[in-house]
Amino acid sequence: MSITAAQVNELRKATGAGLMDCKKALTETGGDHEQAIDYLRKKGLAAASKKAGRAATEGLVGSYIHAGGKIGVLVEVNCETDFVAKNENFQAFVKDVAMHIAAAGPQFVRREEVTSDVLEREKEIYRAKARETGKPENIIEKIIEGQVNKFFADICLMEQAYVKDPDKTIQTYLNETIATIGENISIRRFARFVLGEGLAKKESDFAAEVAATAGL
Repeated sequence: MSITAAQVNELRKATGAGLMDCKKALTETGGDHEQAIDYLRKKGLAAASKKAGRAATEGLVGSYIHAGGKIGVLVEVNCETDFVAKNENFQAFVKDVAMHIAAAGPQFVRREEVTSDVLEREKEIYRAKARETGKPENIIEKIIEGQVNKFFADICLMEQAYVKDPDKTIQTYLNETIATIGENISIRRFARFVLGEGLAKKESDFAAEVAATAGL
């Protein structure tokens, strides 16, 4: 497979690794960007990986309000120093992440936070659907594995496609920001609020909404 200069430059920007290392990583992984990042991290060549062990106790709590005040997000993003917390690139990253959370509605930051009961319930649904097709058990388990990875990509912030650039994940965007800024950065936690979520509306309010939708 031919690896283009654009692919190499994109990987270098995301990881901070050398050009030749990036080209080799892409060659070894068939040009897959995400797998190439993992390859570099395993080899200890990705800047983001090298910085991951550093303590990140400074940072910002960012906020974003959308849809006329109907959706609100708070997100805590940590960095190593107060100096970087005041950096425009870091602040822009925090804002972008808050906007993404408002739009994409993740439930967890990363897959390790997904509780076992939630995961097992999903697996049972996938397993039941697969068995209806009559496939053998060994194939079913492979299907479940693929479905689980898609499930994580839907609900885990770090694995979601970035809404402003769907060709990259939030993890990729984070790696790029680490490479640019030169410090470890970590998205620690977030809260997303939707106006009226979980509240039972009065029957009269519901009827009014139905009438408005119907044009009455």
